[in-house]
Amino acid sequence: MIKITLYLDVVSSWCFWAEPAWAALQQRYAGRAVFEWKIALIGSDASPPSRSALEWYYRRSGTVMRSDFILNSGWFEDGGAPFMVPNLVAEAGKDLGVSDDRIRLALAHAALREGRPVLQWDEAIAIASGAGLDRTELRKRAETDEVRKRVEKSTAEFHALGVTQRPAYVIEDEIGDRAVFSGIAKAEPLAATIDAMLCDVAAYQSFAAHFGPPPAG
Repeated sequence: MIKITLYLDVVSSWCFWAEPAWAALQQRYAGRAVFEWKIALIGSDASPPSRSALEWYYRRSGTVMRSDFILNSGWFEDGGAPFMVPNLVAEAGKDLGVSDDRIRLALAHAALREGRPVLQWDEAIAIASGAGLDRTELRKRAETDEVRKRVEKSTAEFHALGVTQRPAYVIEDEIGDRAVFSGIAKAEPLAATIDAMLCDVAAYQSFAAHFGPPPAG
């Protein structure tokens, strides 16, 4: 079995553009891979200093991805990074039984397509509760030290990878192979790596069936 971990920030535009690739991988490798996402907070050093600067990046990434729409900067607040609220809310949803992509996708869409102020607690909670969660319980959980520390830990894991771009992917298999991608928004290079790993795992399994475990001495 292959494990694929995605590191992202909920309001990252490049993570938003990569979502179709992530969805395609989950569909293609259903039953053959385990998928997990973790928060990697954008720090103030990696965040545009103003809304006009953010809009410049939106125009660049939108044209790179050949998008027929421009992202909405209305959610942005000067000096807002790290963007704790939407990321804490998405992470808290895991503790309440929503560990899939629904909450973070809803928050990303509300921010980047609709320009809604997701950096505000009331707005973020209202959006996330659409996944069937109680607003009071969700906010209570999102404000806990446990959730914040988990987000800080996963952000530290991202930095420990030695990469700088989100989304980042860590692809691992049971025979010890590990591949790290950073800033990739297309499924093809990821799929090629996963296919190669699955092939190697199958080869190991075939060898084990024929020869068993290695000699003890």
